[in-house]
Amino acid sequence: MLRWLIVIFLALVFINGLSPLLQRLGLGRLPGDFKFKLFGRDWFIPLASTVLLSFVVSLIAKWV
Repeated sequence: MLRWLIVIFLALVFINGLSPLLQRLGLGRLPGDFKFKLFGRDWFIPLASTVLLSFVVSLIAKWV
């Protein structure tokens, strides 16, 4: 259980860093991706994009 929480956290950090590139591809605007402003900073939590990208990566890992 703890391993999955760490993986999800790392995926969220990774996707957050790649958000400008992913937004050009259409990700980051899915239902379930949250953007809000808190303490003068824009926060982006890409939950739906994370699930979609992890599904794609798992399919690629099965084929390889």
